[in-house]
Amino acid sequence: MSGVSFAALLVLGLLLVTAKQSMQMSLRNPTAEIESSNCKPEVLRVGLVLTSDNNEKALKTSGLFTADSDNPYCSIAGRMFNTGTLGSTPIVYVKTGTHSVNVATGVQTLLLEFNISEIVFFGNAGSLDKNVLVPGDVLVPEAVAFTGVWEWEKFEAQNKGQLAFGHYNVPVNGENLLGTVAHENITLYSPSEGSTPKEVFWLPVALPWYKAATEQLTKDLKLKECHSGRCLPRTAKVILGLKASTSDFYVKNEAYGAFLLKKLNASTTDSASAAVALTALSNDKPFVVIQGVSNVVGVQGSYPELASQNAFQVAAAFINLLPTQRLACKK
Repeated sequence: MSGVSFAALLVLGLLLVTAKQSMQMSLRNPTAEIESSNCKPEVLRVGLVLTSDNNEKALKTSGLFTADSDNPYCSIAGRMFNTGTLGSTPIVYVKTGTHSVNVATGVQTLLLEFNISEIVFFGNAGSLDKNVLVPGDVLVPEAVAFTGVWEWEKFEAQNKGQLAFGHYNVPVNGENLLGTVAHENITLYSPSEGSTPKEVFWLPVALPWYKAATEQLTKDLKLKECHSGRCLPRTAKVILGLKASTSDFYVKNEAYGAFLLKKLNASTTDSASAAVALTALSNDKPFVVIQGVSNVVGVQGSYPELASQNAFQVAAAFINLLPTQRLACKK
C-alpha cells in the first residue's frame, strides 16, 4: 500500500471516529450541537401578548410571574418587553397597546428580538351571542378574522356586499344611499422561500397540541365569578371552538353585532386577536387566542377586570400544559 493511500485511510478513520463520538455525545446531551457552535445558547420562551392595563394587572397580581433577576426587561420601539417565568415556564410578555397596528407591531418586534417558541395572546372581547357567551366566560376560538376591512359598493351597484345598510332602516327596511359593503380578504404572507402570498378571510388556530391542551383546561379549571363586590349571574366557563372577529372600531351596536353573528358566524368581537394571528402565521409560529368576555354587545353592563382575570387564568393554565422549552441559538 502506498504512503498516499495509507494516509488517506488514516484520515478517513479519524473522521469516522470523530463522527461516532459526536453522535454519541449528541444522544447523551441533546444540546451538544448548540453548545459546540459559535452561538450562545438561550432558552426558548413563550411569547405572552396582552393589550391593556387590566390585562397586565391580572398577570402581576396573580403571583405566578417571576421576573428574571438579570435584565428583567428592556424597552424596544417604545414597548416594554418583560422576561421571566410563569410558573416554571420561561416567557417574555409585552403589552402592545390596542388596535391592530399596535398589536401587529408589538408581536413582530417580539418575534424578531427574542427566541420565541409560540405566541399566547389573552385579552378582553365582547360577546355577539348572549345565548352562548356571557360576561366572565372565556373563549378559545378556532379561527379569527379581520371583519373591519371593507370594500364599499356604490349605491345600487350590481354586485352587492354582505352588509346592506337599507336592511336596518327605521321604521321600514328599504333602499339606503350608503349602499352596501363587502368584507374583504387579507393577504397572508409566508416566510417560506418561494411561497406565494394567499388571500384569506379566516385565520385558523392550527396547533398540534391545541385540542389536547384545551380539553384539559375544561376539566378542573374554576374561573372567578366575583370582583370588587360584583358577581356574575351564573358560573363562568371555558368554551372551545367558535370564531372571533377583529376590527379597529369597538362594536357597541346590537344590530351590527347580530349581523356579524348571522352572516359571518363570529361569536366575539375585539380589536387585537386577528392581528396576533396574522403576525404569528406570517412568521410560521404557532399561536393561541384566549378571550375573556367582558360584555354582550348592545347590552348594558360590563366586567372588564373579571374578564381579564379569567382570560389570564386560562392563559396561565394553557402555558403550564405546553411542552418543556428547549435551548436555541441566541439571535
